[in-house]
Amino acid sequence: MPGLRHKCFYTAAILLLMNLLPSQARTQEQFVAPQARLLTTFSFKMLTGGIVIVQAALDNFKDSLNFIFDTGSGGISLDSATVDYLQLERTATSRTIKGIAGVRKVDFAFNHCLNLPGLKVDSLDFHINNYDLLTSVYGVRIDGIMGYSFLKRYIVAIDYDKHEMKVYSPGSFTYPKNSHFLRPYFSSIPMQYVFVKDARDVLARYYMDTGAGLCMLFSESLIHDSAFLSKKRKRYPTQAEGLGGKKSMDMTVIKEVKVGPFKFRKVPVYIFDDDYNVTAYPTLGGLLGNDIMRRFNVVFNYADQLVCIKPNTHYREEFDYSYTGLGIYVVDRYIKVVDIIKGSPGDRAGFKPDDIIISIDNNFSNDIQAFKTQLQHARTTLRIVVLRNGNPVMLKLHIKSILN
Repeated sequence: MPGLRHKCFYTAAILLLMNLLPSQARTQEQFVAPQARLLTTFSFKMLTGGIVIVQAALDNFKDSLNFIFDTGSGGISLDSATVDYLQLERTATSRTIKGIAGVRKVDFAFNHCLNLPGLKVDSLDFHINNYDLLTSVYGVRIDGIMGYSFLKRYIVAIDYDKHEMKVYSPGSFTYPKNSHFLRPYFSSIPMQYVFVKDARDVLARYYMDTGAGLCMLFSESLIHDSAFLSKKRKRYPTQAEGLGGKKSMDMTVIKEVKVGPFKFRKVPVYIFDDDYNVTAYPTLGGLLGNDIMRRFNVVFNYADQLVCIKPNTHYREEFDYSYTGLGIYVVDRYIKVVDIIKGSPGDRAGFKPDDIIISIDNNFSNDIQAFKTQLQHARTTLRIVVLRNGNPVMLKLHIKSILN
């Protein structure tokens, strides 16, 4: 029968084609990863520079603790005062941690449980450090830092518009539409290629550090060796705070920063002498901080070694170009002027060490975050009342722009 002959021919052709295929193609099987499950959703607080504060509890303690969400941390940690308050057992170790201002040996508190809203994360080994300086800088009690030890277990999605964090189990994940995938190199800290441009173009890898409340941080060695920074750029002396203490730095502006396909122009950056090589130069060029990353909603998937970013409502916000030369901190519940850069706007305005800030333009809130936000308005003049030796003093501060 003609129909039967055709069927036999087609069957023979298919069998012949299958025999011609490589054995790998005929025997290939794939295991499908289970679908990632939403485990919990909770809100967070965001401080100046994009610093994210997450509240959690430890073990069976009911005290609410504040943790900085930090992709720049290679583990998870607790403040030494918090460890003492909770009377946790310390174990001395030979392990060290490195920050911008030093290297130190740390003790550990082993095998504890972190209770996030709706999620219990067990079997965590916390290293112990002193975060008094960070508490003083942010005006919020810093009880610990939540980094790689947490991130490696989950898929974590951050919505900076809603101030909301979602935590998923590992597995097949549906990413937001119209987003872009970064594929940084992962160790305990993601390292992302970033294109920077000023006098010349430089492509290098940088630590992706959500715990750094700045745009970018470069080592002086990179600036010198690459010669990418224009010699015409004016550099403004300042200081920053991090693990290990305070560190003198310079602020300036560069023409362009490009993360994936996304370009930012006229970007304020910091430059410092990296005495402890925390930026891992020449392997890396420095840090990519959260004043860039907060402009995207982000999904961190350490298991699949990718970071998904999608511009949010902060994407086109102007950068902070303000320069005062003042270092203000919370000391004994007062907001004090502690550091004053010589020749800076703060110095010229007449500020003195230990001045207590009472108000800024009639804001008497005694809220250091609110005061810092007011001090970020470049090219404005603020009337600031300070208490000096028990007497109120009115000062006029002209805030400079580093774009000039």
